[in-house]
Amino acid sequence: MPIFDYQCSKCGHTFEAIQKISDSVLTDCPECGESMLKKMVSAPSFRLKGGGWYETDFKGGNKKKDEKKKESSSPKSSHSCAGGGCACK
Repeated sequence: MPIFDYQCSKCGHTFEAIQKISDSVLTDCPECGESMLKKMVSAPSFRLKGGGWYETDFKGGNKKKDEKKKESSSPKSSHSCAGGGCACK
């Protein structure tokens, strides 16, 4: 279940509440008893990972892996044609 942050507009008391998404918004402050609670915006505590997500989602530290794959797939020549004795002419 998600954790929601609340703050009382009257006394300034802040707290967290574990609630279902379908639960109604809390209104009564547990500190002063007034119906002045506001739900605050907070960062989610989860990250979407795993199969089924686009490759560009959460793109980060995998750039080096992609570059290494490109380098290893391209053929590399280990000789130089300088010197006149090369058979590739």
